Amino acid sequence: MNTDEQAPIETIQTRCCVVGGGPAGMVLAYLLARSGVDVTVLEKHGDFLRDFRGDTIHPSTLEVMYELGLLDELLKRPHQEVASLHGVIGDVEVEIADFTHLPTHCKFIALMPQWDFLNFLVDEARKFPNFHVRMNAEATDLIFGGDRQVLGVRAKTPEGELHVGALLVVGADGRHSTIRRQAQLDVDDIGAPIDVLWMRLTRKETDPSQPLGRFNRGKIFVMIYRGDYWQCGYVIAKGGIEETKQKGLDAFRAAIVDIAPFMSDRVDELKTWDDIKLLTVTVDRLSRWYRPGLLCIGDSAHAMSPVGGVGINLAIQDAVATANLLAAPLKSNTVTTHDLARVQKRRLFPTWITQGVQVLIQNRVIGRALTSQGQFSLPWPVKMLQRWPYFRRIPARMVGIGARPEHVRIPEQP
Repeated sequence: MNTDEQAPIETIQTRCCVVGGGPAGMVLAYLLARSGVDVTVLEKHGDFLRDFRGDTIHPSTLEVMYELGLLDELLKRPHQEVASLHGVIGDVEVEIADFTHLPTHCKFIALMPQWDFLNFLVDEARKFPNFHVRMNAEATDLIFGGDRQVLGVRAKTPEGELHVGALLVVGADGRHSTIRRQAQLDVDDIGAPIDVLWMRLTRKETDPSQPLGRFNRGKIFVMIYRGDYWQCGYVIAKGGIEETKQKGLDAFRAAIVDIAPFMSDRVDELKTWDDIKLLTVTVDRLSRWYRPGLLCIGDSAHAMSPVGGVGINLAIQDAVATANLLAAPLKSNTVTTHDLARVQKRRLFPTWITQGVQVLIQNRVIGRALTSQGQFSLPWPVKMLQRWPYFRRIPARMVGIGARPEHVRIPEQP
């Protein structure tokens, strides 16, 4: 046998090819398959088990699960329910958001490992015969027609090259999207003054369950409950990773203890810088989310700051709107650029609002906290939230529901 021979190219055809098996991609694929559209998801990894992915399932997403009849089964999976968000600013613990008054069935944020949520969606989607997922299939390029219309995707798999022909390709492959790069879509960089260092630290029963974030003496530390450990984020100035490393790991551990003293007995779990992962924060959005035969949604269309943890929520809302608007054209084989433009038009306003609020918080609160050398005093909006609890419903609605929430409008195919 001639080992120099190339493996044959596998070719498949589908109505919609979704690139990226994250929350946006999987929710979209589920909704399309449920409505009778043949859909194939390409996921470059062999599973969903990756640390430091967002683990917040917001009330608006839980409402979508309720509308689909999936809520009860989803909530049987291990999770924690957060009905309010707290922080420590200086030495004062404050309540920022109260979800208990939201007009949703679930008046809380569910903290669930993202891999559990994605595996749940895949298990449910496989009940539809027109749902297909290819793991270990990394999209590398787009297939163009003579008029530069997108006709499909090229991907590499362990078995060789895969060509997926599709009426529509949806890029849901995140902030470092291969699809949007290959489509040569213009990106507007809005900017972010921060990066985040993520790490795991053991959780003990004596640890406080709140607060989520701590702000003091030029430091910001975020803790997300993950059962037997904390997923922790330490905020640094944009591009400050090398300066942080130059100060040494002992200094980094001491900085954590300074802002969260109860962590003093476990910061030694951070043995090397390999235990600490850098999230380079990007806030951007595409000028145009589509071209003939292709649409980007979620972080592929608009990379979000981690402020408020709302990126997943916004991406899933994109998926619901996309399914609502495109299921019928996909079934009738008549998707036009006008249809794709309707998705962007529908989702641009909530994207603009959400990113605007994030940038405001980044510049006015987080930037100020990072440059503060002494005790960080309460900003006046936070003082207002403490004096008048009613106003805590405003950040709760922004975080928990967002602007222009989406609802499932397409029926399940009998």
